[in-house]
Amino acid sequence: MMGDRLERLIGAGNLATLAQKRVGVIGLGSGGSFAAVSLAMSGVKHFILIDDDVLEAGNVLRHAADLTDVGRPKVEAVADLIHRRSPDAEVRTIAGRIEDHADALDGLDLLVVAVDGELAKYTINQVCLERNLAAIYAGVYARGEGGDVVMIQPYKGPCYACWAAELRGEILVTRDEDQELDYGMIGEDGTLEAEPGLWLHVVRVASVQADIGLNYLLTGTDAHRELPGNTVILANTALEIIEGEITPPYSAVWATITRDPNCLVCGTAQTSAVSLDALLAESGIEMQDGDRE
Repeated sequence: MMGDRLERLIGAGNLATLAQKRVGVIGLGSGGSFAAVSLAMSGVKHFILIDDDVLEAGNVLRHAADLTDVGRPKVEAVADLIHRRSPDAEVRTIAGRIEDHADALDGLDLLVVAVDGELAKYTINQVCLERNLAAIYAGVYARGEGGDVVMIQPYKGPCYACWAAELRGEILVTRDEDQELDYGMIGEDGTLEAEPGLWLHVVRVASVQADIGLNYLLTGTDAHRELPGNTVILANTALEIIEGEITPPYSAVWATITRDPNCLVCGTAQTSAVSLDALLAESGIEMQDGDRE
């Protein structure tokens, strides 16, 4: 019955296309668990789930799994949730860190990045650039007041490093060059000071992440939509995203971040690859315990 409804909504041919796609999800916490299950319920059949954490009782209020999964690896709990909705889905679980399992990303069509640490995202960015792998990243602002989602296609636009230099550094990126993005929740090191609120606030961001990811997987089909930018900034409450302009609750602002030719990671001006440690030293970001998740 669910398959029939999806077929009517998406189209038989498009559903067949999704069934062949291979999607990786790194980070199976509040947002990643929702995104993974949502993609499975939308027709994706092949997953690789990567996370080294176990579900704790304190996670349950912001997670797709429940108290019956406490103590289990998050990847296993989410794999079960996927199979309950899509019994024929193929799910590979890796209870570990991406640094130790980078080869698992070979052959993927899309990577959903749902980790909190900015440094972890820099590591993932390098792995994706090496594989020319498209990835979609999401971030939730303090207390769930908003969030952002960006679609990164290597060398067709910014890599995560030069994107973050724009957004996390509060540089002009809006529709008007004289207007400035002002998050008001960026730490001194340029990273998000994550303090998520209710799960429903996290889910709004994760839902957009999954939907944009699904749209990317349907590229070349009649179901694909051209989006107004590569970045969307979501307001769950009234936010001053653009300086001097209040974005109302439940609305969003689109932006297009361009590739920086001088980016230390993907810039065309670079003659050799730059290591993560060298990038951090250049940017002034200090490594904290647990950053490389």
